[in-house]
Amino acid sequence: MGIIFNNENPNHSNQKNNTNYAEGTNGTLKVNDSTIELIRKGINAKLLGLRGDKEILISSITAIQFKEPGMLTNGFIQFAFSGSNESKGGVFDAAKDENSIVFTKKNLKQFTYLRDLINNKRHELRNSNTLNNNNQTNNYSDLEKLADLKAKGIITNEEFEAKKKQILGL
Repeated sequence: MGIIFNNENPNHSNQKNNTNYAEGTNGTLKVNDSTIELIRKGINAKLLGLRGDKEILISSITAIQFKEPGMLTNGFIQFAFSGSNESKGGVFDAAKDENSIVFTKKNLKQFTYLRDLINNKRHELRNSNTLNNNNQTNNYSDLEKLADLKAKGIITNEEFEAKKKQILGL
């Protein structure tokens, strides 16, 4: 899958953890199990008016815009989610956008890896939600069939209750 960047936590320099992160010019992107964090520190963030950290649920991310650095420009990664207001003016506006991290060519591999990691997590969440919805639909269908058998007198109330608990996982 590529290079894995397990680094020290930028907030706790003497602690190790399994968080993946990459440092950009206007902040740091951390990828956790279910969230991403945009961490703003340093003079660049303050000059651009970006203060504080922002945490976004991976399940709520609707789009990721990724621009690789060019010959004369930096690249950026920008996150869209319901209710967000992303800049649309390219890398210069992305530097001031609270949902973007700007990075240089030397950090391209790290940010590419993190983009792919986030997209994989988004894909897994969509698949598990679809599977859960299908299982729930099947459970309701099974309960309806079970209720029909009870109504027809084919099974007893006790058998119905026992099977219902089994279907619902109670």
